[in-house]
Parts: sequence; C-alpha cells; structure tokens
Amino acid sequence: MFAEIITIGDEILIGQIVDTNSAYIASELNKIGISVFQITTVQDDREHILKAFEEAEERAEVIITTGGLGPTKDDITKKTLCEFLNDTLVSDPGVLAHVEELFEKYINTPISEVNRRQALVPSRAEVLHNKYGTAPGMWMKGNKAIFVSLPGVPFEMKHLMHREVIPKLADSFDRPFIYHKTLITYGLGESAIAERISDIELNLPASVKLAYLPNLGKVRLRLTAKGKVKDRIVEDVNRVAVQLYNTIGDLIYGEEEQGSIEVTLGKLFTEKKKSLSTAESFTGGKIAEQLTSVPGASVYFKGSVVSYATSVKIDLLKIPVEMVEKHSVVSAEVAMAMAKSVKRLTGSDFAVATTGNAGPTKGDSDADIGTVFIAVATPENVYAEQFTMGNHRTRIVQKSVHMALQMLQKEILKF
Repeated sequence: MFAEIITIGDEILIGQIVDTNSAYIASELNKIGISVFQITTVQDDREHILKAFEEAEERAEVIITTGGLGPTKDDITKKTLCEFLNDTLVSDPGVLAHVEELFEKYINTPISEVNRRQALVPSRAEVLHNKYGTAPGMWMKGNKAIFVSLPGVPFEMKHLMHREVIPKLADSFDRPFIYHKTLITYGLGESAIAERISDIELNLPASVKLAYLPNLGKVRLRLTAKGKVKDRIVEDVNRVAVQLYNTIGDLIYGEEEQGSIEVTLGKLFTEKKKSLSTAESFTGGKIAEQLTSVPGASVYFKGSVVSYATSVKIDLLKIPVEMVEKHSVVSAEVAMAMAKSVKRLTGSDFAVATTGNAGPTKGDSDADIGTVFIAVATPENVYAEQFTMGNHRTRIVQKSVHMALQMLQKEILKF
C-alpha cells in the first residue's frame, strides 16, 4: 500500500522554510504499514497543483497534502482540490463556530470576513477538527485515491495526523506489517562495515532489506521487512540482527528504536545515579547541547564550560601555562586537565573534554587541522585519545561529538 505526500508552498521551494512535515508524516504512515512512494513539493500555483494531484492519484491509494490552507488569496489548495474533484466550496457551521471562538478567546484583532473564509470546505469533504488553528483538515474521496488535506503549521498538522488521520487510515485500509530495526554503529565507515558483514548481506532472507545510513562518525544499519504475518517478519529481522551483533558487536552502541545515544546515556547515568559535566573547546558546547536536548537531563547533567580560547582554559579551568607551552593547547595532557578541572568545578562523577583544531586556521596550536583529543574523567581515572577527523570543519566537530558520546557510553557501562 502506497501513499504520496504533496507539500504546497513557494516558501519551501525558495528555501525560506525546511519541510519537516513530510518526514513526520512518512514516519507515522510507516508505523501503520503504509509506504510513501513519493514526496513532492509544488508552488502555490493552480496548474502545478492539479498536475501533482493527477500524477499522484496514478501512484498511490492515499494522497496527503500540507500547506496552502490559509485565508489569503495566495493559499489556493482548497479551491484547487474542488476543481480537481469536481466539487464546490461551502461554509461549514462547525468550522465557522470554531474560528469565531478562537478569535474571541485568543486573538486581539477583530475577526474579519477573510478569517471567516477558513470555514469554506469542499461540500463532500469530511472535516477533520483542527483544535489549535483556524484551517480545518479535510478527508475526501477522489476517483482512485483518498485525499487528505492538512495545514502546513507543524504542530497543527501533527495533532491532526495523530488524532484524526492515522486512526481513519488504520480503519479504512487492509495494510501489511512493516518492521524496522536500526543498529547504530561507531568507529568504521560504511564500506569497511560492508566488508565485515558481506556474508550476512549475501544471505539475507528474501523478506529483509539492509540499508546503510552514514552520518559523520556513525553508520546506522537499518533492517526492514514487510509482510502480512507480523511474527514471521519480526523473527526474520531479529535473526539478522543477532548475526550482526555476533559479527560487529564491537561497533554497535545501541538501536535507534530504543533512542539516540544521548537518550541512552541519560538513562544509564540516571539509573546508575552518576553525574556528568563537559569542558569543550572546538566543539563549542555541542556535546552539552545534545545531552540537554533530552528531557530529564537535569537529573544527571551538572553543567559545561566552553573554553574556546586558550586564555579561558588557563584562567577558568586553571590549566597550567607551563603545560600549554610544553605540550600545546591541542594535546592529550591539556584535554585530561580540562576534564579533571570541570569535574572538580562541578562536583560531577564523570566529565568529558575536547580540544583540537577544527580549522580553517590552526589557531593557538601547530597541530594539523583535524587533530582532536577527547578526554574522559571517571570516578577512578582519566584518559585521553587522539583522533584525526578529516579536514572539513563541520565534519570534524560532529564526528568528535559522536566520538565523545561513544567514549562516555563505554565508561558508564563499567559502573
């Protein structure tokens, strides 16, 4: 079973906003066994939208659109849908009452006739109540497919997908079962991993597909199977996963379905009742940012010192000038001293520290661009490792963040 997603809006095509809606919709559809055949973005243009509808209806049983539902003249999705489905717009009393209530309770400006136009919907559409906005969702039957029209505002779209669209799709269609298991690996690139697991890949069950998803220092291995019998699909995928663990278990640091590495770290530090702090130089606080992006991080994360300049390392973290002069600011010795210092300053059980040359110039060190030192201080000791992370600034920083989190996971698992 296939769906197609059509996002409507000039603002997406000129790069003014990023289309996050499609990724969310595709993920939610996949959970109930509906595969996305194609994602298309079109202008707020009648001919382009009509052509997209016509082509999509030849490929998919469900077509979900987002955007173009505002009350102004540039938003033409409802009008164009009516043209495509040979329908007319009528005022829906329930939508109109909702729009008027929103203006009365939450909006300071008086309601206008333009705002009341939000109550116009195709006469044959089933209205999907948008609790958080004035643009209703709409469910319509076309000649060959179901059309679902949703507002482009992400939190409004997500609410409608969760409360209205997914339940209706689940009730309306007989769907296959789709199962994913994604193993997260660190330490080797995709080609090196492919060599180590070549025998497994050559002998995959017919129902299972393996995909490599590389991303700056980590590679996700996604196993996917689709079929009618859930237990058999899950069994096939899990059997391959066990083979991968047996072959490259030294590279696997978790499963995406269980959460990202920062989620895993949060659980581990919380369960073990240990605390953590960071001292970051060239990573600029990105390790702390990823850790604190997870709700509940305050239970274990003490704080961070972003000692970007050498003077801050010396004045705030109390790194001895003699150490910097002898070993350079980009060195194992300085990285370990940073980790120990922030651990002491914050009173944390663990600490991680980074120092390195991300480029484009060498700064206060003669170390080659891409040279990185990451140190971890534990309740028992401190150590640092040296890495060469390439020559692109973004790549160097993100790979180093991933490696620091990986090193932390190794250490916390020992306690």
